Amino acid sequence: MNRTGIRMSPIDSKAMRELEPSITTDDGAGDIALAELRSDYIANADALGSVPLPGTLTGALTVGMSMLTGDRPQILLDKLGERLAFERTGTRLYDALITKCEVMLTGDISMTIDDLEQIRADEARHFLMVADAIESLGGDPTSQTPSADLVGVESMGLVQVLNDPRTTIAQSLHAIVTAELSDKAGWETLVALADEHGLADMVERFTYALNEEREHLALTQTWYEEAIGLTYGDVELDDMTPVSEPPP
Repeated sequence: MNRTGIRMSPIDSKAMRELEPSITTDDGAGDIALAELRSDYIANADALGSVPLPGTLTGALTVGMSMLTGDRPQILLDKLGERLAFERTGTRLYDALITKCEVMLTGDISMTIDDLEQIRADEARHFLMVADAIESLGGDPTSQTPSADLVGVESMGLVQVLNDPRTTIAQSLHAIVTAELSDKAGWETLVALADEHGLADMVERFTYALNEEREHLALTQTWYEEAIGLTYGDVELDDMTPVSEPPP
């Protein structure tokens, strides 16, 4: 039985509200002291990692020349690292969802294991695409950039939801939709950055990945709505508007 609400124990909750007046009086001093402590930590904190140096001489020259022209390649490398980390996590999220669906999936929603395996393959391919892009700029895909560190922390809760044996398919899909929303926004940023740097080949490849992520979002959102009883009609991968063939 769920006993988290305060009304489940009226006697104890009454005692909690009848504290000594000196304890319950709020003059704001505690909040001010806490804010000052946090401010001190913020003012003296180090950065959340750093963008790694290029791993090759060619990469160093490429990045150095770009910095001289004011193109800020370190931002592009940082966001490439972010996407790499998130696509790796996305692959693991779908691995976990596939495992759960192999046990729990019924015919109540239009989602199938084959659908999930196809999206999982897309996420893995996107990971390799970003790794190749980093290497083409002379970077090291195994390096951890600040934004990669950030999304790793952000996505920890999503991983916990998918790997928790108690969560339902609907609850798992809620986490997947959250991941796909973030993924779409991340690819939009990456396309814009690649375009800003005049990297036409990357723009083409990243736009293709973005279109696939938009398809993933539409599918997972539909499946989630079906799972909670909001059925607007079955959606299958073959029913989606096909994207163009991937660039070579």
